[in-house]
Amino acid sequence: MADYKDPENTILVELKGGTVVIELLPDVAPKHSERMKELARAGHYDNIAFHRVIDGFMAQTGDVANGNMEKDFNIRMAGTGGSDLPDLPAEFSKLPHDRGTLGAARSANPNSANSQFFINFGDNHFLNGQYTVYGRVTSGMEHVDAIVRGEPPATPDRMISVKVAADA
Repeated sequence: MADYKDPENTILVELKGGTVVIELLPDVAPKHSERMKELARAGHYDNIAFHRVIDGFMAQTGDVANGNMEKDFNIRMAGTGGSDLPDLPAEFSKLPHDRGTLGAARSANPNSANSQFFINFGDNHFLNGQYTVYGRVTSGMEHVDAIVRGEPPATPDRMISVKVAADA
C-alpha cells in the first residue's frame, strides 16, 4: 500500500487510465468529507459515469441514483439525482477553486449538495464562496484530464471504483 499522509481522509478513484488520489479536507468541510467516505465505503460511487464534462472547466460525477454504468444507467437523467441520504448544508470556505480541487455539485439551493461532485480542470475562481471545496487531487490529475468531454458525453467515462485508502 502506498504511504498516504492521512489514509482515512484519502480517496482512491480508479479511472480507465489509472488511479486518482484525492486528499479530503475534513478540517474545512467535515460533513462533505464524511459523506464521500460513507458513499465510497458502501460502494455507491463504483461504476458511476462522468455525466457533465466541460473542457477547461470541470468533470462532474457522483449521481449515485442515475449514473451506474452497469445497473440502471440513464444518461438522460444523470445529474438530477443523489443518494438516499439527506442533503448537506453548504460548508463554504476561503479555499479557492483551483485546478484539481474537488467541489460539491448542487442545485440552485446552496444547501442541496448530496453525492455529486466535480473536479476542476483549471482555476475556476468565479466559483469561490459559492460551492463547497472539500478535497484536492494529489496525484493522477492526468487521468482526470483524459476524461471524455460532453454534456453528457456520448460514451461517458466512469469511476471504476472509489475507495478510502485506509480500507484499500
